[in-house]
Amino acid sequence: MILLLVSMLALPVFVIMSVISFVKKDGLKGKKMLKFSGISFAAIIVTAIGVGATAEPTETSNKDKEKVETVAKVEEKVEETPEEKAAREAKAAEEKALAEQKAKEKAKAKAKEESVPREYKSALKKAESYAKTMHMSKEGIYDQLTSEYGENFPVEAAQYAIDNIVFDWKDNALKKAQTYAETMSMSDSAIYDQLISKHGEKFTTEEAQYAIDNLE
Repeated sequence: MILLLVSMLALPVFVIMSVISFVKKDGLKGKKMLKFSGISFAAIIVTAIGVGATAEPTETSNKDKEKVETVAKVEEKVEETPEEKAAREAKAAEEKALAEQKAKEKAKAKAKEESVPREYKSALKKAESYAKTMHMSKEGIYDQLTSEYGENFPVEAAQYAIDNIVFDWKDNALKKAQTYAETMSMSDSAIYDQLISKHGEKFTTEEAQYAIDNLE
């Protein structure tokens, strides 16, 4: 940096002295001063390049330092409080316990399903088929499963099917009522009697009433 300042000061001095020498027709001294001027100019260029090269890494280093300080500040801001840490750990423990409970229940259900006899499973599938396609009542399906003129399942298998089938029996009663109304043009009272009859559909009185109340 000092060399740069000296060279910048010396350059105009040497140029002026060379001009004066040429004016006085002292060519030898003028050339000598021009030579010194050239050297001073070259020194300025070299020193300037050196200073620029030195300043760039310093600037980069300062920027890197600022980035590190910024990251450190961010990390300080997001640091958990003891209460937040305790809450997070409690939530993680609760989620883990819930997942383990679900896994146990799933394994238990699978083991239970595997222990069910094949005939029981078949009875359940038949019951679901009657409920979906023929809109039968629960009692009607049981009778069909156990009837010697129907599916002829053992009563244990039929009872397993009835105990495990999940269906909307009120909706089945409504669909049956709609069938009677559309195909046989029956009155609401006659449809209700047919729905609850032991010789008919065998729906419960509550299911039958729902059907009549919602019949269009």
